[in-house]
Amino acid sequence: MRNSKYTKEFKDSTIQLVLNNNESVAKIATDLDIHVKTLYNWISSYKKEHNIPTRSTGTSSSTETLDEENKRLRRENKILKQERDILKKATAYKGTNHFSKVGKFF
Repeated sequence: MRNSKYTKEFKDSTIQLVLNNNESVAKIATDLDIHVKTLYNWISSYKKEHNIPTRSTGTSSSTETLDEENKRLRRENKILKQERDILKKATAYKGTNHFSKVGKFF
């Protein structure tokens, strides 16, 4: 295990500050000059050790909506690709010089 620059007491008091305060984790981390991800890791570990449920209890309904959104975005992406291809063909057609076969005068 690696040597931590923070004591266990500091970690525990910081976690309690987060859990018992209405301020955001990011604000507390900034105030204490701790990286936000570090503080989130401490909180996650603390909750696992003490069997505290996390906010991921409602994932089944959010997963369902994510699947629906994924399907919708795939449909939109398919339509946009078709529109892009049509525009590419139109600009390629418009850019061709139809008089080049008649002859060059210059």
